[in-house]
Amino acid sequence: MARANALYYANHDPFDDFVTSPEISQVFGEILGLWAGQVWTMLGAPSHAILVEAGPGRGTLLIDALAILDRALPAFSSAISLHLIETSPRLAAALQTKLPGAQIHRSFDDIPGGPLILLANEFLDALPIRQFVRRETGWVERYVANGAFVEYMAEIDLPPHPVGTVLERNEAAAVFVNGVAGHIMRHGGAALFIDYGPSRSAPGDTLQAIRHGQSAPPLIDPGTADLTAHVDFEALGIGAAGTGCVVAGPIAQGAFLASLGIHERTAQLGRYGSPDDAFRLLAATQRLTAPEAMGSLFKAFSFRHPSLPALPGFSQ
Repeated sequence: MARANALYYANHDPFDDFVTSPEISQVFGEILGLWAGQVWTMLGAPSHAILVEAGPGRGTLLIDALAILDRALPAFSSAISLHLIETSPRLAAALQTKLPGAQIHRSFDDIPGGPLILLANEFLDALPIRQFVRRETGWVERYVANGAFVEYMAEIDLPPHPVGTVLERNEAAAVFVNGVAGHIMRHGGAALFIDYGPSRSAPGDTLQAIRHGQSAPPLIDPGTADLTAHVDFEALGIGAAGTGCVVAGPIAQGAFLASLGIHERTAQLGRYGSPDDAFRLLAATQRLTAPEAMGSLFKAFSFRHPSLPALPGFSQ
C-alpha cells in the first residue's frame, strides 16, 4: 500500500480522481485557518510558532487559511513559520511555487522545535495498514504477491473474534500521531485531523481504491489508483493520550464546522457575490456538513497540550 500510493502521488494528479474538502469550498480552508488563529491566541500569541500541514495536496487549504488570517489576524502571519509534510516530488515542486517561503519535509521528524499548530485533512487514511483475518486455524496476516492476497500465520496476539473477522492496524498512522503528540508535550501546541472512519474501533475490511473518480479493485494496476482505509480514531486517541496530551473527538465534521461558523461565513460570502455564486457556496457547504454527504462520515479529531483549555469546536 505504501509503495503503491508513493507511485500514485508521484505520477498522478490525485484531484483528477477525487475532490477533498478544501477543493469543494474556500470556506473550509478559511474556517480551519481561523481555528489555527484561535489556537495561536490561546497559546499566548507567541512571536515564533510553527504551522504545519500534513498532506497539503495543491496547497488550497493553506492558501485560503492564510488569506483570511492576513485580514482577520495579521499578527499571526508574521509570527508563524510554515512547514509542509509532502513526500511526492511533483506535488512538493508545485507547493514551493504556490506557497513561497514554506519549508517542505518528507517526515514529521524534520519539523523544528517550537509551539506547534498542525492541520491534516485526509492524510491519515492514505497511510499503509496491516490486515488480519480470523481463520479456523487462527489469525493470519494478509500480504500481497503477484497481484493477489496471500496469507501467513500472524505473529502478533489479537483478541478472539468469529471466523472471517477482518481487523486492521495502521501502525504508520500511530507513529505519526504519537510523534506529533510528543512534540506538543515538549513544546506546546495542538493538532487537528479531519478524516473518515467510525467513532469507535470496529472490525472490517475498509481498504479501497479510487481511480478516475470511481471505486476500483485495490490490487489491480498498483500505482494508478489512490488507496485508502478508514481511520481508527479510538486507537490513535489512546496513543496520543498516552503521551500526556488531552484528546478531543472524534466528532462529526458537519457539527464541527457548524460550531465554527461555516454557515454564517457562507451566508456572508453569498451576500457579496452573484446569485449563482451564492448558490454554489451554499451547495458546497451543504456537501461538507450534511449527514448524508460528508458531514457524518468525516470526523474531526484533536489533541492538545494539557496547559490549553478546550480547543475551538470541541467541548472538552
